[in-house]
Amino acid sequence: MNPTKRLLAVVSKPRLYDSSHVSWEILESLDRGPGGANAFVTPIGILRVAIKDNICTKDFPTTCSSSMLQRFNPPYDATVVSLLKRAGASIVGKTNCDEFGMGSANKFSHHGPVINPHPFQDASKEAWRLREQRSAGGSSGGSAAAVAMDLCDVALGTDTGGSIRLPAAYCGVMGYKPSYGLISRWGVVAFADSLDCVGILARDTRRISQTLDILAVHDPKDPTCLTDDLRAKLPREESTAQPLQGIRIGIPQEYFPVELDSSITSRFRNTVRLLAKSGAEILFVSLPSTPYALSAYYVISSAEASSNLARFDGVQFGEYTKPEKSFRGIIGDLYALNRSKHFGPEVKRRILLGTYALTAAAFDNYYLRAQQLRKLVRDDFDRVFTNLNMLRENKSTTSPVSSPTVDFLLHPSAIQSAPPLHETNEEDSLNSYVQDILTVPASLAGLPAISLPVGNGQDGWPLGVSLVGQWGTDRRLLEVAGAIEELI
Repeated sequence: MNPTKRLLAVVSKPRLYDSSHVSWEILESLDRGPGGANAFVTPIGILRVAIKDNICTKDFPTTCSSSMLQRFNPPYDATVVSLLKRAGASIVGKTNCDEFGMGSANKFSHHGPVINPHPFQDASKEAWRLREQRSAGGSSGGSAAAVAMDLCDVALGTDTGGSIRLPAAYCGVMGYKPSYGLISRWGVVAFADSLDCVGILARDTRRISQTLDILAVHDPKDPTCLTDDLRAKLPREESTAQPLQGIRIGIPQEYFPVELDSSITSRFRNTVRLLAKSGAEILFVSLPSTPYALSAYYVISSAEASSNLARFDGVQFGEYTKPEKSFRGIIGDLYALNRSKHFGPEVKRRILLGTYALTAAAFDNYYLRAQQLRKLVRDDFDRVFTNLNMLRENKSTTSPVSSPTVDFLLHPSAIQSAPPLHETNEEDSLNSYVQDILTVPASLAGLPAISLPVGNGQDGWPLGVSLVGQWGTDRRLLEVAGAIEELI
């Protein structure tokens, strides 16, 4: 049997049930019951792959966790869903997410927030809904929670600025964002086209690799998807018995902001020590444009979102709200009524920010400047990686900062463990935007990255570290991540 068609034959069944005789009603009760995470927004099927609610599925509604699309039933499957079905996978259901993928805590959802299912070890007999409720991370929080609870073997999510890696770190699972263009985005409801990636969450790298074998193919329906000719040129290094021996891992100095929790620093140092003992060479590198990445990301992503979401006006696409009798027949007023009623607060904020950034008065100072900063971030990565970026002709020499070259970068996935839900509900807080500070740079550069769990912090909640590689080195990245997984 072709190994790319054996996803369900080689992965183990969830510990919670035997799929041969347990119905989706029982699974749904687990998710919605006293110990549930509110991870799913549709009935749960008989196994195995969960799909984020902004990826189109013809067998389930696709709401993007928004009132605007609450009755949208796609007549087609996204390419990634079709590929999984063709390989023998069964779609478990659709997972909760931040509305249109906009958020870091999975609190901006029409279906309600996703609750982190991680239990305290000293209170395992007590339903965790009765204890402290924490965020599962966003925007792919439902996918991460479903994997963490063993409700599925694999979950698909989307990553725009860290929306897979952040939930993975909060929930104690693995979250992989591929090189931009490696996996088709056709059938994904767009947030920011130049940043969006379909990624994979699972409990181990083996399942991620098996799923990637199925999904990493050219799709002629997606113009940003890599062609077969370019895929043939991707690095294909043979597996070794000691994948960490002699590998050069860089520690970026700018990825330790003052907001970083001390327990994360401790776990990170322990991981670095284990790598050094296993034969890896640890080097310190500098990525001087990192402090500007977050600002550039929010300008670019919001600008693209304002354009992509313009189609949802309640007339062509989206929910329609019948105007009152005083309606004067002005089409702009009808659009405003529909969008004001059915878009959530975070989506409205980003549309307003993006629309302003694209105005004639602000374009040069905001959007154009953000794109220039994005190039500097890419140049930083190209300068420190040993492998050349296949998408760019020459290695960057624009930065005056001298750093050694490395094979991969390692840094903390988040500045803290999962924050309490009540803290993320503060509407005027900027803390939720700062959560992406460590994941955004790789997204701006389109690089592959994976978050790996490294144990719990002093508060008893999961922590993660991220491994980042040069564009196109996804297979090698997963091999090294698997070796780190075995160490930890």
